[in-house]
Amino acid sequence: MNTLRFPFIAAFMVLLTFSLSSCDAIGTIFKAGAWTGLIGVFLIVLLLWFIVNRLRRR
Repeated sequence: MNTLRFPFIAAFMVLLTFSLSSCDAIGTIFKAGAWTGLIGVFLIVLLLWFIVNRLRRR
């Protein structure tokens, strides 16, 4: 079961990389405002911290 987890997560990360264009994301953040961008970055960092923390426990 553990050997199947890494390829799934790697494929998910690659899918996110191709689906989210950095220029579109930054343009949207600037249109929405600085506070929205700050909250968005905080939530993304929190989500990544949670995922890494869950993976290290196992």
